[in-house]
Parts: sequence; C-alpha cells; structure tokens
Amino acid sequence: MLTAPKELLNESACDHHTNKKTACNRPTPGATTGGCAFEGAQISLFPYAEAAHIVHGPITCLGASWETRATPTSFSGRDLTQVGLTTAISENDVIFGGEKRLSASIDEAMHTFNPKAIFIYSTCVTALIGDDIDAICREKAQQYGLPIVPVHAPGFIGSKNFGSRLAGEAVLEHLIGTLEPESTAPYEINLIGEYNVTGDMWRYLPVLEKIGIKVRATLSGDGRIDAIRTAHRAGLNVIVCAQSLVTLTRKMQERYGIPWVSVSFYGQRDTSEAIRTIVRAFGDAALIDRAEAVITEEEAKLSKQLEPIRTRLAGKKAVLNTGGNKAWSFASALQDIGLKVVATAVGKSTEADRAKAREYLGEEGVLMTKPAVEQPKVIADTQADILLAGGRSLYTALKKKIAFVDVNQEKKVSYGGYDGLVAFGEDVIAALDNPVFKVANREAPWRH
Repeated sequence: MLTAPKELLNESACDHHTNKKTACNRPTPGATTGGCAFEGAQISLFPYAEAAHIVHGPITCLGASWETRATPTSFSGRDLTQVGLTTAISENDVIFGGEKRLSASIDEAMHTFNPKAIFIYSTCVTALIGDDIDAICREKAQQYGLPIVPVHAPGFIGSKNFGSRLAGEAVLEHLIGTLEPESTAPYEINLIGEYNVTGDMWRYLPVLEKIGIKVRATLSGDGRIDAIRTAHRAGLNVIVCAQSLVTLTRKMQERYGIPWVSVSFYGQRDTSEAIRTIVRAFGDAALIDRAEAVITEEEAKLSKQLEPIRTRLAGKKAVLNTGGNKAWSFASALQDIGLKVVATAVGKSTEADRAKAREYLGEEGVLMTKPAVEQPKVIADTQADILLAGGRSLYTALKKKIAFVDVNQEKKVSYGGYDGLVAFGEDVIAALDNPVFKVANREAPWRH
C-alpha cells in the first residue's frame, strides 16, 4: 500500500473535519523529522510484549526507532519489545526483492521466541520495491495458526500521528473480532491510545476497578493479543488522549456498535472528569453514584497531599513544550498543582487539541507553533520560572537560567491519575530547588 486511504487522511470523526480544506495528516515532503509514519506505527504497537515485532527494511530503520518509550508490562513471559527484530535487507534484496528474507525471518522468530502474534512493519525501502508483505503474512499465519499482521506505514506516507492511525487500522482488520471471550462483565471498556508510558495506566486502573469498571483490552499499554482480539465485546471505547486513533473507535462503533469517549487522566480535574464521562456513557445510576463517592474520597485525600505543593508553587509560571494532546493535558495538571501556564507548544497537535489548549490557557496564553524558535523569547517575555519539555529543551532552560522537568515520552516517573499528580508536583518542586539550576542562575564570578 503506497498511497494512504483518503478516509484515514481526512477523518470524519474529528470535530474540525468540515472546516478543513486540507487533510490533517496529508504527507508533507521533508516533514518527517518530528517522527515518520513508521515510527508512529511502532509506538502504537510495540507495547504488546508477547508479540514479535519485525521491521522489514534496512537495519537503520529499527536502530533509529527502537525503545523510544518506557512502556512497562506485567507480562510474565519474555518481553519481546526488548528484542530488536529486523530483516536488515541489503542492496541485493532491493534489486531482487526481500520477500524470501521476510519469510525466513518469520520462521526464525517463531522458532526462537514462540510469540503470541507477529507484526510485520513495512518501511520506505520495502514499500518502494513492492514487496508483497500481505501475501507472506497470510501464508505464514496459515502455517503457524496465529495472527501475523502486516502494518503498512512506510515513513514517506505521512506523519507520526498518521502512522498511529495506520497501526489502528491494522489491528482492526487483523485482530479485533477474531476471538470470542470466555466471559464478559457489565461495565467493560477498551483503553485506546493508552501506552502506559512509565506506568501511567497503573496509577488510575485501581480507581476504575474500585468503581466497578473493568478493562477488557488496551491499545496497547501492557496489552495482550488475546484481549485485543476480543475487544469487540467491550461496552465502551475510551480514547486516552491520543486523537490519532479516533478512526479506530469510529469504525468499531460502525462495525460493532461500541460507543466511544475521549478523556485524559493527567491532573485532578481531568481525572475526575474522565471517570464521570466513562460512567455516564454507561448510563447506570448506581454506577454513577458509586463513581461520585469514589471521586469525593480520592479528591479529599489528594487535596491534603497537594496543599503544601500548591503553597510552594503559588505565583510560579511555566512554559510547556510537548506534543499532541499533552499540550493541554499537562497544562491542566500544572494548573492543578498551582502553577500558571503561560505558554504551550501545539506544533504537533490536532485542531481539537489546539482548541482545548486555548481553553485551558485562556486568551493571554501563548500557543507556540514553532517552539524551538519561540520558546526562548517566550520564557524571557513571560519571566517563566520553569520549562517542562523533552530532553532536548534542557539546554534552553540552562541558557535561560530556569528550572526544567522532562515530561516527554522519555520521562522516568509516572504522572497519571490522582497519585501521579502528587509525584508531578514533587518533581516540579525538586526542579525548582535543584542546585544545578541555582548555580546556572548565578552571575559569572568574573563579573562581580
């Protein structure tokens, strides 16, 4: 598949669909430096630890994208996301085709790891030479009796977000609905777009379970192949921030009648609203009452924990430079711990995310479309106290002599749910008190 389906490029379920003249995910030449479609597909599917992930392409494609996120799993077997698998095609394969090499690679993965499923990722080179990975996957799936899923997301086809959308398409066509569950529960949900980065999902799952909400399947944090195959029997799809997978939820509603909602579990307000949104979707009065009781209990406990944090952070200003939905979800969390968010980056956000960021920051807040260029000036103009961004922005913080917290996909601490907000606040305070930033903030000795 060398051309992207039009319906995936211009998603009808997006709120801004009818107002756009061009597709949200239309490929832009030279614009893959922020992550290509191949990387987006990997990010969406790699957390399936019991599946083998074979990159059909040059070895550099795997090397540039492997292990980009800390997505822990409770899977008791060998975590295959820690094993880099690639066909590592050569110049000869480009000339004569790489299908035989792919077939042999699947055989080797089966005999070595005995996975629950195998994902085959096409890349720019193998898509251009025309390797028929669909035929190979069908043949090997029949041979071994397990799902072998072709993922058509070569880098040149579009952005990282679009790659995530294509990954959802592959899961819908080859996994969801292919297995019936042994049993079902009254209030089951699928978590869509939740990758469990640093264990964020594990922070709020106990709260949902206390209310009576059971997670049938996740796409794909701490996920299981058999669970996603039975995902069509859930009562509700819950998109956790990642709007790139809205196509998947729309198609599941059309195909299986499963409604969907979109929520965030960062911050007190959004976590409480997420819970309310989920239980209201089921429409059961007893479930709603139980949820309100749990929310009241959790917020009371959280309020005591946040009191000293909010006191310490009162009057502090923050600049946020992340991507996608985090432009507003982390802004909400920062406001919940007492910070004023004066700017956030929306260069990689959807129109819906930008609208929400504007709602959270107000008319005075700065929405940075080119943060690499804009953030130094914004920091100076707003006299911000702290920058929250990915690791590359640490140098900007040091140059501008302000504190820094890494909140991107490489972060080491979970900030999800109520408990995660406390951890978030503690990390912000630790950054403000960090001696490194205090030293960097001093005038050079020779200028005294």
